[in-house]
Amino acid sequence: MRLGAPLDASQVSSRSYARDVPGHAADVTGHAAQSCVDLVADPDRPGGWTVLADGFPQSHVDLDDPRHLEFEYVRRLGHIVDLAAPAGEPIRVLHLGGGGLTLARYVAATRPGSPQLAVDNDAGLVELVRQRLPVSQRGRRIRVRVGDARAVLDALRPGSFDLVIADLFAAGRTPAHLTSAEFTVAVARAMTERGILAVNVGDGPPLAHARARVATTRSVLPCACLVADPGVLRGRRFGNLVLAASRDTLPVAELSRLGAADPFPGRVVAGADLDRFAAGATTIRDASATLSPAPPPDLFRTRRDGGDRTRRRAT
Repeated sequence: MRLGAPLDASQVSSRSYARDVPGHAADVTGHAAQSCVDLVADPDRPGGWTVLADGFPQSHVDLDDPRHLEFEYVRRLGHIVDLAAPAGEPIRVLHLGGGGLTLARYVAATRPGSPQLAVDNDAGLVELVRQRLPVSQRGRRIRVRVGDARAVLDALRPGSFDLVIADLFAAGRTPAHLTSAEFTVAVARAMTERGILAVNVGDGPPLAHARARVATTRSVLPCACLVADPGVLRGRRFGNLVLAASRDTLPVAELSRLGAADPFPGRVVAGADLDRFAAGATTIRDASATLSPAPPPDLFRTRRDGGDRTRRRAT
């Protein structure tokens, strides 16, 4: 996904779509309006595709099984979806960073009837996903809107969503204007009083950006926790940290239980431990915001020899 400068509300378009699922085909390369996108067939799952945007693994979609979440950080976001309300109960979800609509499909499968809005700034990617990875009929309540996340947030009615998922990256980095306290205020405005924000944060040693993102989010939504691979939390490698936040309370114990049972177990940091993690970090403001750190060049290695072309644990 490629995100650009904020748009006026008049520049934002919206579309709902659902089509029959196509059969598996060869790998596809398309030059979307703002990024070069590869759709890479998954050799292990007949309906599986990995979306590579400018060489970065952006989404994994299983057209046959939308409940399957391949990337470890996406599974952690999926746990938050599972715990946001009683099992099977419809919820209103805003996806900032639509990509391949992996989590939107997951919500549609696990919480039928959930109204969802997915926002992505890359019109070409949105169209490519619509054509090559169409949503099944169960996802007919998924709307897709092309636009910048900040601009779309400004146009939404307050209190519209029970869950907001922010997975916002361009060439592996989160744009500066989508990391600030002002951005978080706009997200919180779109949430219900008991709503939850879930954010994918990319960072590596010494985790200065992740600490600042925690401090920034807590300045608006004080109840928060962080979920990540223990090696990432210890500063051993670059990776994804999932930050969950709300105004009131979070299901920390249940999230810890689900994370511990994952193929790559995640550790939950909350309470006093999160206080220590974010100690000394400065709240990010629009005026001083910068891009999130770039991942190491060899983090997302792909092979063009027809073998496994993505590191599934790396994102």
